[in-house]
Amino acid sequence: MIDFTKIDYLKHGNERQRRAYELLTKHRIFEKLRYYSPILAGTIPIEIDIEGSDLDLIFEVDLRFEEDFLDDLMLSKFIPYDVGVEYPIVNGEKCITLNFVLEDFPIEIFGQNKPTTQQNAYLHMIAEYKILQAKGEEFKQKIIELKKQGIKTEPAFGMLLGLENPYEELLKL
Repeated sequence: MIDFTKIDYLKHGNERQRRAYELLTKHRIFEKLRYYSPILAGTIPIEIDIEGSDLDLIFEVDLRFEEDFLDDLMLSKFIPYDVGVEYPIVNGEKCITLNFVLEDFPIEIFGQNKPTTQQNAYLHMIAEYKILQAKGEEFKQKIIELKKQGIKTEPAFGMLLGLENPYEELLKL
C-alpha cells in the first residue's frame, strides 16, 4: 500500500498529483511544518479528484497553542496574510481551518488535537483507497461521476456501497 504519510508517491502519479507535489515541495510545506505531522488527505492522493478539488492538508495541532501554529503557517510564507481562520467543532472537538488558493490550487488547512493518522480525513481516505483497490476502475469512475454531480466523497461511497451513514461506516471498514 502507498505510504500516504509522505508525499513522494505524488511525483509518479497523474498530472494533478505531480502538480500538487511540485507545489508542496516548492513551498517546502511538509518540511517547514513537520512539527505538526502534515498529511495530504482527500481525493487527490487516491485519484478521485475532480476539477476544483482542493488539497486537504491535515495537521496535529494542540489548540492551546493555536497562535504558535498560525505563526508557523505565516512564517512558512505559503498562505496569504489575510486568510480567514475558522474554528469548527468536529466530533465534539474544536478544530482550526483555513481555506485559500495557492497558485490556482484550492487549499484547505485542517488542524485537530489528534495525531494526523488518527484523524477522520486520513482514515476515510485509507478506507476509500482500499475500497477502490478492491472494486476496480469501473467503481472508481462511478465515484468520480457522482462527485461531478456535486455529491461529496463519503456520500458517493455510501450510495454505491449501500451505507446508511458513510462517515461512520467507512471508519469501520
